[in-house]
Amino acid sequence: MGLGALVALSVPIVTQAHHSFAVFFDDTRLVRIEGVVKRFRFANPHGSIVVTVTGSSGQEHDWRIETNSPSILARRGWTPRSLRPGDRVTVEGWLARDGSRYLRLRQVTDADGNPVGSGAFSTSED
Repeated sequence: MGLGALVALSVPIVTQAHHSFAVFFDDTRLVRIEGVVKRFRFANPHGSIVVTVTGSSGQEHDWRIETNSPSILARRGWTPRSLRPGDRVTVEGWLARDGSRYLRLRQVTDADGNPVGSGAFSTSED
């Protein structure tokens, strides 16, 4: 297979990675979770955070949080080291339409209640 064909085959994959907020997230269902950062990925097209939340029964569940792009995060004061594994955080975000443990980031605060970066994101920021 030639290089041109390989590039042509990869384009749909890249295109699918970027999607509309409204397709995946419900702007009427803002939720807040508290837990421990497992991973933080500062990468295109959207960053991601995985937070382990311990329920009232002691069961642990990982929540995946989609962030904005690194360029938007950086404009808001974020860096690749803004969150580290083991950090206790509170995350507020819009719940996935399918009800899974998947959020679109609105805001993160650290263990002392201080916001990470310069404040909350909106549903229109991409």
